[in-house]
Amino acid sequence: MDAMIEISDLTKTFTLHNQGGAVIEVMRDAALSVAPGECVGLVGASGAGKSTLMRMIYGNYLAASGRIIVGDVDVATAAPREILALRRETLGYVSQFLRVVPRVPTLDVVAEPLLALGVPEATAQARAADLLAQLNIPRTLWRLSPTTFSGGEQQRVNIARGFAHDYPALLLDEPTASLDARNRAVVLDLILAAKARGAAIVGIFHDTEARDQVCDRTIDVARFTPGMAA
Repeated sequence: MDAMIEISDLTKTFTLHNQGGAVIEVMRDAALSVAPGECVGLVGASGAGKSTLMRMIYGNYLAASGRIIVGDVDVATAAPREILALRRETLGYVSQFLRVVPRVPTLDVVAEPLLALGVPEATAQARAADLLAQLNIPRTLWRLSPTTFSGGEQQRVNIARGFAHDYPALLLDEPTASLDARNRAVVLDLILAAKARGAAIVGIFHDTEARDQVCDRTIDVARFTPGMAA
């Protein structure tokens, strides 16, 4: 089966402008392949580069060299408009933190990825309402801005938004962190359902039980980190 995400010969450096322009190599020759319907967990000690790799896949960090193929787009060399189209249509990202425009109602925050694809408003809001209900966000909060919510509620809104559209590829950064058992189970079911429909998933899971439940295999990112590999 062809991979949905294919990374090869990937290198990342950071330039320390406040230290005379010193260049630090933080990742070397990274390689990763994720097929449709597969979930790969990134593991490794703090500082090994798990978050750096995720941000490179999403296009937030530029690669020094190498390829990051998601679908038919090479994120490492794609133009900004191509990255934006990829994020809109193909590559979803559930981070630990919710970043939204203040005063936008929660229902609209969750529906926004579908509206951006031209889905009718009623359909998009119905999907958003279903996800918010699954994730136990009280209906009385749906018309309020999530910027006023607790951290756990904001995390669940972020998860709902990330799963609103059936992205062919998903990046998950600690999706079950700080959730109670009830909502943790809902999130794991959403991940398993995404795998069942064929999504290719890369995730960071410090919750080892959750990782064991949804990941097909793991990759120790330290093997790509100069000075950390065994």
